[in-house]
Amino acid sequence: MLIMKSFTKGFLTGTLAAVAAVASGALTFHKKVIEPIEQEEAKLDENQRKATRKNRSAHQF
Repeated sequence: MLIMKSFTKGFLTGTLAAVAAVASGALTFHKKVIEPIEQEEAKLDENQRKATRKNRSAHQF
């Protein structure tokens, strides 16, 4: 019975550590890779909106 308790405790601890490591890796990947790409796309979209607005106002009669 003692061996089973020890095994279960170790298994749960290892599983929890693995889940934490995967979550940490995913969060780091999002911060380092995904977020800068999203920010760049937002800048490009904003610049496109400004250019469209300027173009339309310049050609009004």
